[in-house]
Amino acid sequence: MNTKRISNKKDYAVFGIIATMVLAICAIYICGCSGESVKNFTIAYAPNESTEQSTDARNGLAKDLGAFLGVEVKEIQATDYNAIIEALRTGKADMAYLGALSVALAMERAGAEPIVMKAPKGDKTLATYRSVFIAKSDNERINTPRDAKGKKIAFVDPNSTSGNLVPTSEIMNVFDDEKLNSDLIHTNGKFFEAVSFSGKHQAGLQAVIKGDVDIVPISDQILASEIANGNAAEGSVKVIHSSAPIPAEVMTVGKTVSPELKAKLVKFLTAYDNAEYFAKVIKVPSARFVPSSKDDYAAIVTLNRNINQ
Repeated sequence: MNTKRISNKKDYAVFGIIATMVLAICAIYICGCSGESVKNFTIAYAPNESTEQSTDARNGLAKDLGAFLGVEVKEIQATDYNAIIEALRTGKADMAYLGALSVALAMERAGAEPIVMKAPKGDKTLATYRSVFIAKSDNERINTPRDAKGKKIAFVDPNSTSGNLVPTSEIMNVFDDEKLNSDLIHTNGKFFEAVSFSGKHQAGLQAVIKGDVDIVPISDQILASEIANGNAAEGSVKVIHSSAPIPAEVMTVGKTVSPELKAKLVKFLTAYDNAEYFAKVIKVPSARFVPSSKDDYAAIVTLNRNINQ
């Protein structure tokens, strides 16, 4: 067998350069996979959570998480859920706080993964909320969901769980004799007189109070928070229908987040107990984060497919 030997200085030099390049590539790969190269971390919030009243609380979590990770933590205040999902897909956001439908879409479109969910008293069996239909208290024309036909409605966002997906399903169930679908429900003059999207739960609530629309779906927890914070008077609206329990909102990470970093995030978030953050941002003062997985949102994935695909 003939073996070619490195026989001169030139050969040794070439060999050395190649070896150095290989080691450099390996180092970059290992660094990227372990998360050691992370210089900053970005969290995206939807309009419901990125209110002016919650600024200090969000900044507090960013500061605490930054100290824990040893990196700068930044924030994106997204205009809607689609923008957040796109930010997760492109790596512009590393983590986002999302509702169940948006999580389902983020898993499908961006390869995202839920890691911790909101749970009152830190009890996962309580990690649910409801979509409620509300009308102005003195609106005598609307007292049950059957009264909603032909009225003006404002959903929240096309990718909102309690503000669109679940209420769409509820309307289809209440009016099962009319063979409704999502298109008919969301088209002006078909089932409702007028259909709009408010952009966030708080805006829909104010639209009902002002009389701009007749009915809106809203998260029961956001409704309670708005009343508790003095943004809506007690008794200004009435609940005419409540849905079945919905899986709670969840912190979701993008596919670029390494397993090591993911584990650190779960450790930090499940131990986080800043009361102001849970009251102002999460809207449930007693809530804490508990571990979550894709299985927690399987029912919402199925519901979305049945209604929209």
